[in-house]
Amino acid sequence: MATQSADIKASYPLPVYNYKVEIDGVAVAFSEVSGLSISHETTTYKESPTASGQIGPTILYMPAQRSGVNITLRKGLVRGDSIATLYSWISTIRINQIQKKDIYVRLMDEAGNAVVSWKVLNAFPTKLDAPSFDANSNDVAVESMELMADRVTIEEAS
Repeated sequence: MATQSADIKASYPLPVYNYKVEIDGVAVAFSEVSGLSISHETTTYKESPTASGQIGPTILYMPAQRSGVNITLRKGLVRGDSIATLYSWISTIRINQIQKKDIYVRLMDEAGNAVVSWKVLNAFPTKLDAPSFDANSNDVAVESMELMADRVTIEEAS
């Protein structure tokens, strides 16, 4: 069991609440980020038996093309910030001049230093959801945006 501060820092998992999101180099506060996945499609190959004497085909599964990335970002709706950040980005689709942007999601340590970063390459918005409205609730108005991206890479700070 780790007892020293350095041992604890090196061997205990990081909490998920301390993160920062940067869209095109600008920090934007989001309450939730999901979908940071790296996956590949698979291809099935079937071979007929040769000299092995086996009955039936041999089935092989192999990795194929990298799958696209679907990310969801959720944030509280803030006057003067939400429309400028999210709505203006998705509005570029109307004039068929979509802006693809790189996004960093950085997991921070207790001192605010990035420990692990996920870089989302060539992301563009595909959906913007307004908050759910309920007259019986006093919850914060939360909007969400879905993005499609080429891929995700992971970097660890040294």
